[in-house]
Amino acid sequence: MKYDRVKKLFNNDNFEIFKKTRLILLGVGGVGSFALDALYNTGITNITIVDFDTYEESNMNRQLGSHGHIGKIKVEVLKEKYPKIKIINQKVTDTWIDNFDFSSYAYILYAIDDINPKVHLIKKYFKKVITTSGSAKRIDPSKIEYKSIWDTYNDPFIRKIRTKLKEQGFNKKFKVIFSSELASCVEKGSFQGVTGSFGFMMASITIQNLLKNKKIT
Repeated sequence: MKYDRVKKLFNNDNFEIFKKTRLILLGVGGVGSFALDALYNTGITNITIVDFDTYEESNMNRQLGSHGHIGKIKVEVLKEKYPKIKIINQKVTDTWIDNFDFSSYAYILYAIDDINPKVHLIKKYFKKVITTSGSAKRIDPSKIEYKSIWDTYNDPFIRKIRTKLKEQGFNKKFKVIFSSELASCVEKGSFQGVTGSFGFMMASITIQNLLKNKKIT
Protein backbone atom coordinates (compact mmCIF):
# COMPACT_ATOMS: atom_id res chain seq x y z
CA MET A 1 0.00 0.00 0.00
CA LYS A 2 1.23 3.48 -0.90
CA TYR A 3 1.08 4.97 2.59
CA ASP A 4 1.72 1.77 4.56
CA ARG A 5 5.03 2.92 6.03
CA VAL A 6 3.66 6.38 6.74
CA LYS A 7 0.88 4.85 8.82
CA LYS A 8 3.33 2.59 10.64
CA LEU A 9 5.34 5.63 11.70
CA PHE A 10 2.54 8.08 12.50
CA ASN A 11 -0.44 5.72 13.14
CA ASN A 12 -3.82 5.79 11.40
CA ASP A 13 -5.36 8.61 13.45
CA ASN A 14 -2.53 10.98 12.66
CA PHE A 15 -2.58 9.94 9.03
CA GLU A 16 -6.23 11.00 8.94
CA ILE A 17 -5.09 14.43 10.15
CA PHE A 18 -2.65 14.62 7.26
CA LYS A 19 -5.37 13.73 4.76
CA LYS A 20 -7.61 16.54 6.05
CA THR A 21 -4.94 19.22 6.34
CA ARG A 22 -4.78 22.17 3.95
CA LEU A 23 -1.45 23.91 3.37
CA ILE A 24 -0.22 26.68 1.14
CA LEU A 25 3.37 26.71 -0.12
CA LEU A 26 4.82 29.94 -1.49
CA GLY A 27 7.79 29.18 -3.74
CA VAL A 28 8.61 25.79 -5.27
CA GLY A 29 12.29 26.15 -6.10
CA GLY A 30 15.29 24.48 -4.50
CA VAL A 31 13.69 24.47 -1.04
CA GLY A 32 9.97 24.47 -1.73
CA SER A 33 9.99 21.65 -4.26
CA PHE A 34 11.52 19.27 -1.73
CA ALA A 35 9.08 20.36 0.99
CA LEU A 36 6.23 19.69 -1.44
CA ASP A 37 7.56 16.25 -2.35
CA ALA A 38 8.00 15.18 1.27
CA LEU A 39 4.60 16.43 2.41
CA TYR A 40 2.71 15.02 -0.57
CA ASN A 41 4.33 11.62 -0.13
CA THR A 42 3.30 11.66 3.53
CA GLY A 43 -0.37 12.03 2.62
CA ILE A 44 -0.83 15.80 2.75
CA THR A 45 -2.09 16.28 -0.78
CA ASN A 46 -4.37 19.30 -0.28
CA ILE A 47 -1.60 21.78 -0.93
CA THR A 48 -1.83 25.03 -2.87
CA ILE A 49 1.45 26.07 -4.45
CA VAL A 50 2.21 29.62 -5.56
CA ASP A 51 5.05 30.56 -7.90
CA PHE A 52 5.33 32.73 -11.01
CA ASP A 53 8.58 31.41 -12.47
CA THR A 54 9.62 29.13 -15.33
CA TYR A 55 12.42 26.57 -15.22
CA GLU A 56 15.88 27.61 -16.37
CA GLU A 57 18.97 25.49 -16.91
CA SER A 58 20.52 26.99 -13.77
CA ASN A 59 17.70 25.41 -11.74
CA MET A 60 18.66 21.88 -12.70
CA ASN A 61 21.22 21.33 -9.93
CA ARG A 62 18.64 21.74 -7.16
CA GLN A 63 14.97 22.00 -8.21
CA LEU A 64 12.63 19.02 -8.52
CA GLY A 65 10.72 19.19 -11.79
CA SER A 66 13.36 21.12 -13.70
CA HIS A 67 14.85 18.26 -15.72
CA GLY A 68 13.25 18.04 -19.14
CA HIS A 69 11.08 21.10 -18.52
CA ILE A 70 13.28 24.11 -19.28
CA GLY A 71 11.13 27.11 -20.19
CA LYS A 72 7.96 25.61 -18.74
CA ILE A 73 5.91 27.15 -15.92
CA LYS A 74 6.94 25.58 -12.63
CA VAL A 75 3.52 25.21 -11.04
CA GLU A 76 2.08 23.59 -14.17
CA VAL A 77 4.90 21.06 -14.34
CA LEU A 78 4.50 20.20 -10.65
CA LYS A 79 0.73 19.81 -11.08
CA GLU A 80 1.47 16.97 -13.50
CA LYS A 81 3.73 15.28 -10.93
CA TYR A 82 1.43 15.95 -7.93
CA PRO A 83 -2.08 15.90 -9.45
CA LYS A 84 -4.03 16.62 -6.27
CA ILE A 85 -2.37 19.97 -5.57
CA LYS A 86 -3.86 23.34 -6.52
CA ILE A 87 -1.71 25.84 -8.36
CA ILE A 88 -1.48 29.62 -8.57
CA ASN A 89 0.88 31.12 -11.16
CA GLN A 90 1.55 34.37 -9.35
CA LYS A 91 4.42 36.47 -8.00
CA VAL A 92 4.13 36.87 -4.22
CA THR A 93 4.17 40.55 -3.26
CA ASP A 94 3.02 42.55 -0.24
CA THR A 95 -0.13 43.52 -2.14
CA TRP A 96 -0.89 39.93 -3.11
CA ILE A 97 -0.44 38.85 0.51
CA ASP A 98 -2.85 41.56 1.67
CA ASN A 99 -5.50 40.53 -0.85
CA PHE A 100 -5.23 36.74 -0.50
CA ASP A 101 -7.36 34.80 1.99
CA PHE A 102 -5.08 32.54 4.04
CA SER A 103 -7.72 31.64 6.63
CA SER A 104 -8.45 28.14 5.31
CA TYR A 105 -4.85 26.91 5.60
CA ALA A 106 -3.36 25.29 8.66
CA TYR A 107 0.11 26.64 7.83
CA ILE A 108 1.74 28.99 5.34
CA LEU A 109 5.06 27.67 4.09
CA TYR A 110 7.25 30.43 2.67
CA ALA A 111 10.22 29.29 0.57
CA ILE A 112 11.12 32.47 -1.32
CA ASP A 113 14.17 34.65 -0.74
CA ASP A 114 12.45 38.02 -1.34
CA ILE A 115 12.96 40.05 1.82
CA ASN A 116 10.01 42.46 1.83
CA PRO A 117 7.22 39.89 1.24
CA LYS A 118 8.80 37.59 3.83
CA VAL A 119 8.80 40.37 6.43
CA HIS A 120 5.25 41.35 5.51
CA LEU A 121 3.99 37.78 5.78
CA ILE A 122 5.69 37.16 9.12
CA LYS A 123 4.20 40.35 10.58
CA LYS A 124 0.67 39.44 9.50
CA TYR A 125 0.62 35.66 10.01
CA PHE A 126 3.56 34.74 12.25
CA LYS A 127 1.54 32.10 14.11
CA LYS A 128 0.95 30.19 10.85
CA VAL A 129 4.19 30.86 8.96
CA ILE A 130 6.94 28.27 8.56
CA THR A 131 9.87 29.78 6.68
CA THR A 132 13.59 29.51 6.03
CA SER A 133 16.58 31.70 5.57
CA GLY A 134 18.55 31.48 2.33
CA SER A 135 19.97 28.04 1.60
CA ALA A 136 22.64 29.00 -0.94
CA LYS A 137 26.42 29.17 -0.47
CA ARG A 138 26.57 26.28 2.02
CA ILE A 139 27.65 22.64 1.87
CA ASP A 140 26.92 21.14 5.32
CA PRO A 141 23.27 20.20 6.04
CA SER A 142 24.16 19.27 9.64
CA LYS A 143 24.40 23.02 10.38
CA ILE A 144 20.70 23.58 9.68
CA GLU A 145 18.70 24.59 12.77
CA TYR A 146 15.20 25.67 13.70
CA LYS A 147 15.33 28.36 16.35
CA SER A 148 14.23 31.84 17.34
CA ILE A 149 14.88 34.37 14.60
CA TRP A 150 16.34 36.64 17.29
CA ASP A 151 19.04 34.04 18.09
CA THR A 152 20.24 33.24 14.56
CA TYR A 153 23.83 33.97 13.56
CA ASN A 154 26.33 33.69 10.66
CA ASP A 155 23.54 34.52 8.23
CA PRO A 156 23.47 37.98 6.60
CA PHE A 157 20.13 37.28 4.88
CA ILE A 158 18.20 36.48 8.05
CA ARG A 159 19.93 39.42 9.75
CA LYS A 160 18.28 41.69 7.18
CA ILE A 161 14.91 40.11 7.99
CA ARG A 162 15.48 40.64 11.72
CA THR A 163 16.46 44.26 11.18
CA LYS A 164 13.38 45.04 9.10
CA LEU A 165 11.09 43.30 11.58
CA LYS A 166 12.55 45.33 14.43
CA GLU A 167 12.25 48.55 12.45
CA GLN A 168 8.58 47.79 11.84
CA GLY A 169 7.89 47.09 15.51
CA PHE A 170 7.68 43.29 15.36
CA ASN A 171 9.09 41.62 18.48
CA LYS A 172 7.05 38.43 18.76
CA LYS A 173 8.38 34.94 19.30
CA PHE A 174 9.10 33.48 15.90
CA LYS A 175 11.27 30.57 14.78
CA VAL A 176 13.01 30.17 11.45
CA ILE A 177 14.96 27.46 9.62
CA PHE A 178 18.50 28.68 9.05
CA SER A 179 22.08 27.46 8.73
CA SER A 180 24.82 28.53 11.14
CA GLU A 181 27.44 27.56 8.55
CA LEU A 182 29.53 30.42 7.19
CA ALA A 183 29.09 31.00 3.46
CA SER A 184 31.48 29.03 1.26
CA CYS A 185 31.35 31.46 -1.69
CA VAL A 186 30.39 35.04 -2.52
CA GLU A 187 27.94 34.46 -5.35
CA LYS A 188 24.81 32.30 -5.13
CA GLY A 189 26.37 28.90 -5.53
CA SER A 190 24.14 26.09 -4.32
CA PHE A 191 24.27 22.42 -3.33
CA GLN A 192 21.15 20.27 -3.41
CA GLY A 193 22.33 18.44 -0.30
CA VAL A 194 21.68 21.67 1.60
CA THR A 195 18.83 23.28 -0.35
CA GLY A 196 16.90 20.01 -0.33
CA SER A 197 17.61 19.56 3.38
CA PHE A 198 16.08 22.98 4.04
CA GLY A 199 12.95 21.77 2.26
CA PHE A 200 12.89 18.51 4.19
CA MET A 201 13.30 20.45 7.44
CA MET A 202 10.36 22.63 6.45
CA ALA A 203 8.25 19.52 5.80
CA SER A 204 9.32 17.93 9.08
CA ILE A 205 8.46 21.01 11.12
CA THR A 206 5.08 21.19 9.44
CA ILE A 207 4.38 17.56 10.34
CA GLN A 208 5.59 18.05 13.91
CA ASN A 209 3.39 21.12 14.35
CA LEU A 210 0.37 19.25 13.03
CA LEU A 211 0.97 16.39 15.45
CA LYS A 212 1.57 18.73 18.37
CA ASN A 213 -1.43 20.97 17.75
CA LYS A 214 -3.70 18.46 15.99
CA LYS A 215 -4.41 21.44 13.74
CA ILE A 216 -6.76 20.84 10.81
CA THR A 217 -8.55 23.35 8.61
